[in-house]
Amino acid sequence: MNNLHGLVFAYRSSKDLRELTQHRNTCSIPFGGRYRLVDFALSSMVNAGITDIGLIVHSSYQSLLDHVGSGKDWDLSRKHGGLRILPPFGYASATASDYFGRMDSLAGIRSYLEDIRQDYVILMGGDLAANLPIKQIFEAHRKTKADITTVVTCQNVGEPRSCTYLSSDPDGRVTDVFVHPKSPMGCESLEVYILSKQLLLSLVDHCATHNIHSFSEGVILAMKDRLHIHTYEFEGYVGRFHTVGGYFEHSMDLLDPAVRASVFDPSLPIKTKDHSNPSTYYGPEAKTSNSLIADGCKIEGEVDHCIIFRGVTVEKGARLSHCVLMQGTHVGANATLQYAIADKNVHINPGRMLMGHESYPIAIAKDSKV
Repeated sequence: MNNLHGLVFAYRSSKDLRELTQHRNTCSIPFGGRYRLVDFALSSMVNAGITDIGLIVHSSYQSLLDHVGSGKDWDLSRKHGGLRILPPFGYASATASDYFGRMDSLAGIRSYLEDIRQDYVILMGGDLAANLPIKQIFEAHRKTKADITTVVTCQNVGEPRSCTYLSSDPDGRVTDVFVHPKSPMGCESLEVYILSKQLLLSLVDHCATHNIHSFSEGVILAMKDRLHIHTYEFEGYVGRFHTVGGYFEHSMDLLDPAVRASVFDPSLPIKTKDHSNPSTYYGPEAKTSNSLIADGCKIEGEVDHCIIFRGVTVEKGARLSHCVLMQGTHVGANATLQYAIADKNVHINPGRMLMGHESYPIAIAKDSKV
């Protein structure tokens, strides 16, 4: 797939994710025991044969840079093309805290867009947990001769006030657009788009001269009657991350074998930064059930319905139920955690009891001591 260029929007940071985005943007949030959210976008593109990918960043992206590095873990470390990090240097509003929208970010990298070698571009957010068949989507785009192909799901996976919904005719052509409604209307847009490079450049210029910042509103909504905008329905699992509760819900979804089979299809592997960790140690009194536990952990307590990242320690007598513990978390002896999310390097002192609820899990900020 040498005629398709990838652009990943990796600047977004939702305030409703609270403690999880204090030190990072949404795209670099750890997920699934060993991954970051951006891994899904990068892997989906690489699995489709895309060799040139631009990662659009703005602020709080140090964690993201540490993770992706040169892109070698995705086979994107190349002399020509490969992975390019696109910060806001030289952008007229670089002093702003963030981009106002996707068209705003694309205007900031217009010179990069002009130098793209491929005829087509795929635009995708780096905060989406889905294993997309991009090769099939691209083939459908060329078959329908659409100006823009947008990927949708008829599942309700995101917060309506943060999502765009589309309705289409029987042939799949978009007929109406609903931006941030109070409740779901039609199929939910995953904000993944395929279009030609020349059309993208013309849209960037149009939106820049009309002070339009949003792709959904400025292009999909405003031009649905002028452009042939076609939908591609994705039926696999999709995780979107707008709130702490949503992050917890999608993490717990991974405990379902059917969800894991959809997200981690062996024929379309999800790649991530390589870590060489020893095997996890389970003590003689350790009890684990229905949990995902990464390498390099030390488990001596009880773990039930949990996602455990690398290097986590659970001491004797500790009881964990429905928790997400990120890398380096230490849970002291006889501590009890239920419905909790612990960010990296959190230390839970012995005997502590922290209990959230399925609808409102506790989130503990990175490097905290409780």
